[in-house]
Amino acid sequence: MRILTLFLALVAGPTLAHELWLDPADFTIPRDVMLRADIVNGEDFEGSRLSYLPRRFSRFDMIRGEQVQPVENRLGARPALEAAPLGAGLHILAYEANTARVGYETLEKFASFADHKDFVDAVARHRARGLPETDFGEAYSRHVKALVAVGDGTGQDRPLGLETEIVALENPYTFDASTLPVQVFYDQAPRAAAQVEVFEKAPDGSVAVTYHRTDERGIANLPVKPGHAYLADAVVLRRPDAELAEARDVVWETLWAALTFAIPE
Repeated sequence: MRILTLFLALVAGPTLAHELWLDPADFTIPRDVMLRADIVNGEDFEGSRLSYLPRRFSRFDMIRGEQVQPVENRLGARPALEAAPLGAGLHILAYEANTARVGYETLEKFASFADHKDFVDAVARHRARGLPETDFGEAYSRHVKALVAVGDGTGQDRPLGLETEIVALENPYTFDASTLPVQVFYDQAPRAAAQVEVFEKAPDGSVAVTYHRTDERGIANLPVKPGHAYLADAVVLRRPDAELAEARDVVWETLWAALTFAIPE
């Protein structure tokens, strides 16, 4: 496991990748309090808080057990989610952003991203396909979840059918252990040997980044600490289908899964 501790005040310069995540105002709330969460784009638990814009997403749901309620809000509202809870228990928030495009001026920039996300053969695959080494594009989509405890917080995360997703195999608000098992899925199947990047935010605001790998069942055990918040992400890199490649002028496609949660004191 590689560990890199980052202090937010020292972050500067260009970034390798930006995360998108759901950031609840509080990870644990009483049953009679409104559930609020932002959509955030950035790094290290800091970033821009995006507005509620339905044209940007294909799915935005609040889930409790088998109850599924689409998130509705005023156009342009921030926070993007502000709704009464569905009752006491664990709430799963799910958001899937529509596909967007990013361009790479050089192969070196793509190689930096690929190295960061542990796609060790990406450059070799790029060259084997005879792709351009300057001015090429990538399509990307986001598939993100957050877990919020309402009242007693009982309940369980579960697969929601996202194209790729991270599922907590234990409830972080009721599970008393120093590691939390998560399972990574892609195309409804467990994803083995996938890198899981974890951002751990301490009460003092400092952020530590750790890297983990899933086993043959797609499971990774993440070290956790009371009072800390977590953002886990796992990225799929694939060749786009012909329709997407032509429509967006891209040669690669990435799918980003993310899960945010906290560990109670």
